[in-house]
Amino acid sequence: TRTESNLAWELIMIQVLQVLGAILILAAFAAAQAGWLDGRSVLYLVLNAVGGGVLAVVALLGRDWGVLLLEGVWTIVSVGSLSWTLAGSGGPAGR
Repeated sequence: TRTESNLAWELIMIQVLQVLGAILILAAFAAAQAGWLDGRSVLYLVLNAVGGGVLAVVALLGRDWGVLLLEGVWTIVSVGSLSWTLAGSGGPAGR
């Protein structure tokens, strides 16, 4: 069975994951806004995909359906854009 100590540790780890996921997304956004990172670059898209994916998993575990919808779509769009970028097609916007 779960002890109070184990439960507290799990809650702390979930909070750490949430903060790390958010930092990845916010770092990419801030860097793009400052002109340091292209919003279509591989690094930008990877930061968004990983950050959104982490937040989506945490939302799923917490049954937070609104956040899961937001972060799930965020991740899907980021991964799709990353795939198009790596394939060199530029995606629908590049046509």
